[in-house]
Amino acid sequence: MIQSNMAPLGMAVTPHHLASESALAVLREGGNALEAMVAAAATIAVVYPHMNGLGGDGFWLVVPPNGDPIAIDASGAAGSLAHLDFYHGETQIPHRGPKAALTVAGTVSGWQEALTLAQELGATPLPLTRLLRDAIRYAADGIPVTASQAAATAAKQHELQHQPGFAATFLPDGSVPLAGSRFTQPALANTLSMLCHHGLESFYRGELAHHLAREMTALGMPITLEDLQTHKARRCTPLHLAHSEGDIWNMTPPTQGLVSLAILGITDRLNMADADEAQTVHRIVEATKKAFALRDKHITDPRHIDIDVQRLLDEEHLSTLAAQVDDQQAAAWGTGRGPGDTVWMGVMDSSGLAVSFIQSVYHEFGSGVVLPGTGITWQNRGAAFSLQPDHLLALQPGKQPFHTLNPAAARLKDGRTMVYGSMGGDGQPQTQAAIFTRHVIQGHPLQQAVSAPRWLLGRTWGQSSDSLKLEARIAPETVQQLRALGHEVELLPDFSEVVGHAGAIVRHNNGMLEGAFDPRSNGSAAGF
Repeated sequence: MIQSNMAPLGMAVTPHHLASESALAVLREGGNALEAMVAAAATIAVVYPHMNGLGGDGFWLVVPPNGDPIAIDASGAAGSLAHLDFYHGETQIPHRGPKAALTVAGTVSGWQEALTLAQELGATPLPLTRLLRDAIRYAADGIPVTASQAAATAAKQHELQHQPGFAATFLPDGSVPLAGSRFTQPALANTLSMLCHHGLESFYRGELAHHLAREMTALGMPITLEDLQTHKARRCTPLHLAHSEGDIWNMTPPTQGLVSLAILGITDRLNMADADEAQTVHRIVEATKKAFALRDKHITDPRHIDIDVQRLLDEEHLSTLAAQVDDQQAAAWGTGRGPGDTVWMGVMDSSGLAVSFIQSVYHEFGSGVVLPGTGITWQNRGAAFSLQPDHLLALQPGKQPFHTLNPAAARLKDGRTMVYGSMGGDGQPQTQAAIFTRHVIQGHPLQQAVSAPRWLLGRTWGQSSDSLKLEARIAPETVQQLRALGHEVELLPDFSEVVGHAGAIVRHNNGMLEGAFDPRSNGSAAGF
């Protein structure tokens, strides 16, 4: 069994070890957790290009040593040309191609807002050239292709190879790159260098923005220069759950942070401390169904929500939902929202500043569109919109799409601080619940809580099945018990990317930092 890593001065957990090392190097040079996370975010955009990038969105949950947590929503809205007539003749928004690339990419604006916040918190700023240095070198000189990237490219080649710019970028020599082969991204290196020279704002309001807009127009994407120029990341107050073990926070709409908190709020009333493995899975799965129902009824662009979402986490409401969980029978449920490729990363520094962060292009390789001359793969997050005018998620220009992304953090009553999260669409809140329950409530070691067999209620990549999918390492008697409770169970490989790449960092009362990474990823927990 992999052991968690501990360190006194700084800790970074990411799903790719090179990103962890980029963050750690910044911490060693006196940068704070926010600056370290920007470095990690830039690096992972290069080394895990099938899961995230500059053409995607990001969300930040920042827990200062003292005071209230701060959230940053760095997600983009639908372009001003992305109206229903633009999709005339379509029954749904395409998942690939220029028509799928319909929302502004917000992630770079999040990097800028995080650096602004870092200065407000007292950091002596490191230059942007330092923070993006590793990413630029990896893009220019090349990185070894991961098995994850090779598998994703092979699996999606047939639907992506004819999208603009995809083959030239991701199919060097016309074929899927082998795991371990050198993969270079010179155009992306140049784009990152331009950001260093002109500033991150130039992505939206500079020379780079004008280039992006020209290319988007030429490709038929419904995003304009004005859409880029009007975009800004925004700070917000995160959602909060008063849990018996402490305070837990997550992102506000348009994300499904509500789901993650509601699951833990419901299960907090179901005696998880004494639950065996089958009871643990069953209760979390049943709570997930209740939480998904809340999501599907309410969560959209916050400007289109007519209730206070925080009130859905009130004690009375959660108790009502918990009372509806049947410990002897699985409830029927509809369908999930499907998969998403994402990276979760966490950083803590010696001051106690903690960052929980997520960056994504939605599906593997997003829309599949790589903007010429930039190396930027544009997200397909707008595929979450509906073309039905009366739907909660109905497409409108300037509207934010629904997001599965939700980074989590907690301050526990015993004095510990924890940041944790996962990639994986519908699986994100389920994995968060598994890690928090196993470690905080049931007392499992942190790394064991991350490595242990997990599950997914919902759809996986390219599948229409909404069954309960379990990693095959789970005990056979647990599988039998879950089937007896009425769950439609399918088995996954022992260590499956389907259940996501998770991670966590805990700051202990003596100031020591403990990090756990996911063996399903190429990641690490790196400290000093």
